[in-house]
Amino acid sequence: MVGMRRQFLFACLCALLSVAKTSAQQSSSAQQQVLPDAFGNWHVTGCVVDLQKPALSQEAGEREFRQCQFTSGKQTATIWAGRYRDPSSSYEVYTSLLRPTMQPSTVGRFTAVDDYGLIALLGDVVFEVRNPRNISTKDLQELASIVAARSAKTPLPPIREYLPREDLVNATQRYALGAAALRAAAESVGNPEIAGLADAAGFAQGAEAMLAQYRRGRDSGVLLLIDYPTPQLAELHLRHLEAALAEMAKKSGSTIERKGSLLTIVVAPSSPAFGENLRAAVTYETQVTWNEPSQTATDPPWAVVLYRIFVGTGVFMVMAVAFGVAFGGFRIFIKRLLPGKVFDRPEQMEVLQLGLTGHKIDTRDLY
Repeated sequence: MVGMRRQFLFACLCALLSVAKTSAQQSSSAQQQVLPDAFGNWHVTGCVVDLQKPALSQEAGEREFRQCQFTSGKQTATIWAGRYRDPSSSYEVYTSLLRPTMQPSTVGRFTAVDDYGLIALLGDVVFEVRNPRNISTKDLQELASIVAARSAKTPLPPIREYLPREDLVNATQRYALGAAALRAAAESVGNPEIAGLADAAGFAQGAEAMLAQYRRGRDSGVLLLIDYPTPQLAELHLRHLEAALAEMAKKSGSTIERKGSLLTIVVAPSSPAFGENLRAAVTYETQVTWNEPSQTATDPPWAVVLYRIFVGTGVFMVMAVAFGVAFGGFRIFIKRLLPGKVFDRPEQMEVLQLGLTGHKIDTRDLY
């Protein structure tokens, strides 16, 4: 009976563990689902998950992709969303999708919209709504809040702040963490020769690039920034890029310079003056820090030190005299109050005698 009971308990335990594991897997699957099944008045009617990944998505570490058809009454809309390695990789995908016709949207901070679609960046997730006119702004904001709650949020790469804002051609900013993204960026700004720099940029050593097109009147040019983890790596790859840029520089006047760990490349400027102004407008400042701790000398002057020594010694002397007088007075007071009871007890005192004289020692003579 005891053996059967143990087998029954073991079987129940295994069943509970199996149910808990299945529930956890279902819960995890539901949490990883990048697009909701419904938002506002819209409901999903069909989804496609297994789509061919472009090279840029593979480079960005695409972890999940879902494209669904949503309906609300007679209205339909196609929405896709992708989750990538981290927010920097998502920013790489987001900038690659920007079009010159796009304008900022009220749906969120990193959103852009035109008649064809709305693109949004939310942490490590990028989603696009095609034909956004069919969906109200309120429903789009609700969709954005749902997707944002399921995304991971970390700061975006600081190199995006280095680009000058003045004379920037709308929606030409491109961020690249790899060669595929830089080649796609070169095609988008109409300078395919930039793609020849992709292999020499050093993305395998942690480089990241930011590219944008600028125009002022008849002047135009492309600004390419490449940031490295250390100035030493920047100097090393400067030599490689100078060799790759040599032929391009002869034809279009492209130039490259290093400042700290940042390489600034002005590609095909319409005039040398415009190229120099563009490089000077880059908002990048180097900072040198010293990690060794330091301290400020706080020792007082020698006169103050000597003064404090004499004062301290005097205080100790006064205290010694005061305690000595107090102890002597206390002893005399006790002797007078209790004679022979506390301090003067001849019967309990032992005195060594040398016996040099025959005079008997009286212990009371010692006090």
